[in-house]
Formats: sequence, structure tokens, C-alpha cells
Amino acid sequence: NYDHRRGWVESLLFELEAVFAIDVAAFAVMSNHLHVVLRIDIDTANRWSDIEVLEQWHKLFKGDELTRKFARGGLVEAYEVTRLKHAIATYRSRLCDISWFMRCLNEPIARQANQEDNCSGRFWEGRFKSQALLDEAAVLACMAYVDLNPIRAKMATTPEQSNHTSIQLRVQAALKGEQPSNLLPFIGNERDNQPKGIAFALRDYLGLVDDTGRIIRDDKRGAIGENSAKLLTRLNIPQENWLRLTTEFGKLFHGPV
Repeated sequence: NYDHRRGWVESLLFELEAVFAIDVAAFAVMSNHLHVVLRIDIDTANRWSDIEVLEQWHKLFKGDELTRKFARGGLVEAYEVTRLKHAIATYRSRLCDISWFMRCLNEPIARQANQEDNCSGRFWEGRFKSQALLDEAAVLACMAYVDLNPIRAKMATTPEQSNHTSIQLRVQAALKGEQPSNLLPFIGNERDNQPKGIAFALRDYLGLVDDTGRIIRDDKRGAIGENSAKLLTRLNIPQENWLRLTTEFGKLFHGPV
């Protein structure tokens, strides 16, 4: 039983979220694959000072003698400035790059698993696949598809029983009137000067996922509740289309969504 490795992935996912300028909106760590919905936070990456960029990068990598010296507040010689600026610009770019994020997720898990199995060689089958989510309907549909993975796979019967998923964390926090600090929050309807987050009400999303999960699990067509139906109307998604999106998302789209 390799189920404990799902915990490795979830734990490392949140360690990286705290380092990169990348937010985790949804995730599901399955028995043999992983789904994540990520938001690249360019604004945060650009707001970081040069020192902050190096501090973030050095949480994962050693850097070199020059970057370590600058991060400690040491004197940088004039002839070193150009090389230092180039390194900082490179690290700033990497800290909001999904390829680097996934590299930092996949490689340590592979090393840890190989060590546990006392073997070497490849652990992951291939490179990750990435799709751009271009509007709020795409984001919500993909999040629900990811959150409902364990129910579709019959690994769980309800969202709150779906271990190693963002929906389980959101339900557990919602019961305390909170939202998980390490997930991109729901911030309610779109408005001026809104904070960073997903422009829907958390209660509406949880209700929609719960309704959809019941349909998938029990095959009860037309079991979308009134509030969920209103949300789908706002998104201009017919109910029958929503069910296809949340069960066949990976098959329906092969490029930007």
C-alpha cells in the first residue's frame, strides 16, 4: 500500500505554494496521478524586492556564493552587479513558472519513493500536461472536475470524505467559518478593488460540488439544487453540459479552455 505517498505530495504542494508566486486553487492527489489548478501570481513576483526573491529561492536551492553574500547583506563589488541582477531576474521568473513548480514537486517525490523502494530510475510516467483556464467558467468547471476525482473513481462517497483533496480542506475549514490559509480563497462576487481570490461565494461552490457529486455517485439526473442552478445560469452553462464538464473535462479539452 503506497497510500502514504499521497500525503507526501500534498505536504510538498503546500511547501512550494509558500515559496513560489503561485496559488493553489484546487488539487486532488490520486493513487497514481495528480491534478492541480494553479494561479500564477505575477503581481506578487514583481513586488518582491531583490532580497525577497533570493530569500524565496534559497528556501529551495543554494544559489551561488554571490547570491548568498547579497542575501546576507554583504558588500557586492561593482563588477559583480550585472551577474547578480541576471541571477535575481532568472529566479524571479522561475518563481512564477509552472514548469519549475512541477519540477520542484516531482523530483523530491521521485527521490523519496526511490529511496523507500531501494531502487533508482524514473518514478513519474511522463512530463506533466498543462492547460490554460481563460475565464471564470473554465476555472470553476476545472476546479469541480478536480475536486470530484475521488467520487468519480469511487474512492470516496462524499466531498468531505475525499482524502488529499482541496474540497476536503475547504469543507473542514468552512465548518469552523474559515477558509484554508494555503488555498486560493473564494472572495464572493466580482467588485472593485477586490482582493486576490476566486470571484464566487464559497457556500455556492461547496453546494454545487456537493450536488454534482450526488449525481455522479447516485446517477440522479436533475438533482442540481436551486442555488447551484442559479450559479450555472450565471456562468451560462446548461446543467447537462455541466455534468459532462465535471466528468469528462480531460477528454473535452486539449488546449486552452
